Amino acid sequence: MDSSSNHFMAFGFTSIFFIFMLAISILVIVAQWRIYEKAGQPGWAAIIPIFNFYILLKIVGKPGWWVIWMIVPIANAVVAIWTTNLLSKSFGKNVGFTIMLLILPWIFYPILGFGKAEYIGPAGKPKVTEVNV
Repeated sequence: MDSSSNHFMAFGFTSIFFIFMLAISILVIVAQWRIYEKAGQPGWAAIIPIFNFYILLKIVGKPGWWVIWMIVPIANAVVAIWTTNLLSKSFGKNVGFTIMLLILPWIFYPILGFGKAEYIGPAGKPKVTEVNV
């Protein structure tokens, strides 16, 4: 094979990989959009950087100022994992589901967004409503 055919093959593989990764990214974004809507938040918030994490914190019942932790090295990883766990709990899922969200997000975010899971409240605690006596 000559050099030009090697370049063409490399371009082809790179293009296919790019299209595949773009499709997975779109799938995860649409799944997050649905997750936000299930939790009573605007779905479009899932596509706005920084604001999406602020809304996610509202969904899981943590204060919005926690966004600041995302600029602190090491603390950002802890907060991201913790928030993912609280998201699982908010939809009635367990720690195993959290681990799968972290390891295989392109599979488990769509399961959460498009599946039968329902939002039960921040961190899995149902919202308390007032009862008139």
